Amino acid sequence: MTAIESPETVGIKPFAVFEEANRLWPRGRRPAAIREAAATFRERFARPDNVVHAVRTIDLASAAYPVKFAFGGAVPAVNPYLNIVNRLIVVQYHDFEGRLRTFLWEPTVAEGPAEAPYYAQLIERFGEFVAYKVIARQWHTVPSALASVGLSGTDVDFFSFDHLHVQDPRLVLGTRDPIDGETVPRPQLLGDAKMLAQRREVDTFESLHPMQWAWYVEQGMQDVIDENVVLLDGDVELGKGIAVVSTPGHTDGNQSLVINTPDGVWVSSENGVAADNWHPNLSKIPGVRRFAEFFNREVVLNSNTLEDSIDQYDSMLKERALADVHAEDPRWLNILPSSELPNWRRQWPVLPTFHYGGINCGTIETRGSGNGHVTA
Repeated sequence: MTAIESPETVGIKPFAVFEEANRLWPRGRRPAAIREAAATFRERFARPDNVVHAVRTIDLASAAYPVKFAFGGAVPAVNPYLNIVNRLIVVQYHDFEGRLRTFLWEPTVAEGPAEAPYYAQLIERFGEFVAYKVIARQWHTVPSALASVGLSGTDVDFFSFDHLHVQDPRLVLGTRDPIDGETVPRPQLLGDAKMLAQRREVDTFESLHPMQWAWYVEQGMQDVIDENVVLLDGDVELGKGIAVVSTPGHTDGNQSLVINTPDGVWVSSENGVAADNWHPNLSKIPGVRRFAEFFNREVVLNSNTLEDSIDQYDSMLKERALADVHAEDPRWLNILPSSELPNWRRQWPVLPTFHYGGINCGTIETRGSGNGHVTA
C-alpha cells in the first residue's frame, strides 16, 4: 500500500495530550486521567477565536438496526429493529496556513452497506422491497447532498468515517482495477480528496476476525487509489477548530470528529445512536436508565461489536469531556451520533429522549476561480 504514512505531509498535525492517559494501568485510573487531558486540550481548542468556518448536516439514508445492539442489551422491545439515520457532515475550516478547506464526515454510499454480510443477509431474509422501501429509505446520495449546499466532489479536500463498518471505501476512493463483476474501475467520487483513517482500521481489512466479519465489506480496500489514504496513529488537528480524535473500542480504529463552532464544541461518532447513550441518567427509553444505574455506568454502549468494551466506554467518556453543553438544553452535551435514532412514532417506545437533528452554522462557500472562494 502506498498510503500517506505521515499526516504532517498534507498539513495535518498530530497531538499527544491523551497518550499518557491511554497508557495508564490498571484501567480504573483512566477515566479521571482522560477528563484531565480533555480539559487541557479544551483550554486551547475551545477558544472563541478557534472556530470552524461553517458546518452543515444533510440526511443521506436510514437503515434498520437491532435494538439489542443500539443500547447494549438494555432495552426490551417487541420490534427487534429500529431505524438510524446516517448523515453527511460538511465542515469548512481554515487550515494552518489560512486556506479554506472542505472536509466530509461520513460520506456513505448506500451501495456499500448492502454488501456487508449483516445487511446482505437481512436483504435476503426480507426481500429487496421490504429492505429498501419499508425498512430503509434514501434522501440523498453523496453528490446530491453536496449539490444541496452548492458543492461538488472536486471541492472536497479531506473525508473520513468514524469507523469502516458497512463502508466500501472503493466506492469513494475509486479503484485501479474493476470490482468483481464490473467491467471498468470505479471512478473517484470526490476527486483527489484524501481519506483520513486510523491505521488499525485499515489494517483490519487485511484479515477479518470472525467477530468482525458480519460488519465489514471484506474487499472494501482492494485496489483502491491508496495514495489518497492518510494513515493516522492517534489524535490529529486539521486546522482551525477541527480535530479527529482516536476513540477505540467499538472498533480498533474507531475515531470521532471534534469541531469548535459558535454554538460550542461538538463531537460526532457512532459510539452511540442517540443522546441517551451518553446521558443514560436522563433517558426515558425503557430500560436504559435502570441498566446504567444497576451497573453504575455513566454511558451505555452501542455494541454491535465489542472489540474492546472498556476502551469504548472510556472513549465515550472522552467524547463527553470534549463536548460543550447544548445551547437549547444544558442538561445535554453536544454529541451528535453519526447515525442518529430518529423521533419516529412507529418506533415507540424506543424514541430518543433528546433529538439533535444536525448542526447548522456559518455560510458554506464554493470555489471560485484560482484559489479563491465565493459565497454559495
